[in-house]
Amino acid sequence: MIDMIGARHREFLELLIKNKAGLTVDNLSKALGITRTAVRQHLATLEASTLVAKSTTRPSGGRPEQLYVLTDKGNSSFPRQYSWFAQLLIGMLEQEIGEKMVGERLAAMGGKVAEQLRANHAEGENLSAKVQNLAAIMEELGYRVNRNAQANIKGIPVIEADNCVFHDLASKHPQVCRFDLALLSTFTDSKVVHETCMVKGANACRFRFDKDTPEQMPTDFSE
Repeated sequence: MIDMIGARHREFLELLIKNKAGLTVDNLSKALGITRTAVRQHLATLEASTLVAKSTTRPSGGRPEQLYVLTDKGNSSFPRQYSWFAQLLIGMLEQEIGEKMVGERLAAMGGKVAEQLRANHAEGENLSAKVQNLAAIMEELGYRVNRNAQANIKGIPVIEADNCVFHDLASKHPQVCRFDLALLSTFTDSKVVHETCMVKGANACRFRFDKDTPEQMPTDFSE
């Protein structure tokens, strides 16, 4: 996210991450070599984006000075190496228990996560409604779901996403797809067919939800 923020705003965030207790308008003005008015304008934009927030005030011998700090969102805007760490972790597990067992563990995790997510939705929904709820949840998780592709020509529910939040990880460890497939299947109580997969060169991941009885997910993703 930090790469998407303007150069001047990045400078604000970098100063604030180095000064956890916060900085005043005067501090920022001197550090950046810009006027107090310009500082306030930038801070207003960063506050509106919830990257920066007002903190406490500190005595200054006169009127107390307002401190500005990074929010949790501001801290999270800096690059994180979650994918790299996950690759190390899965690679270590594969060496210890084997790829097949790792895939089974990931599928079990996906099923448990789906059960937790289902607890927030009413029981008794039909398959199409479950798939629609699932698509909304996937969007919250960072997937870009194609809302124009909610069913195939036979009316069977589908979900098509033109990105994968685990793409880098899944490209090196294809069994990671077991997590997604188990989550989708358990959430919708259906058999999920992974029609197209970006890890295998497709432009999108497309999932078809065939019936109300889930079947065992395939364990071999090497093809």
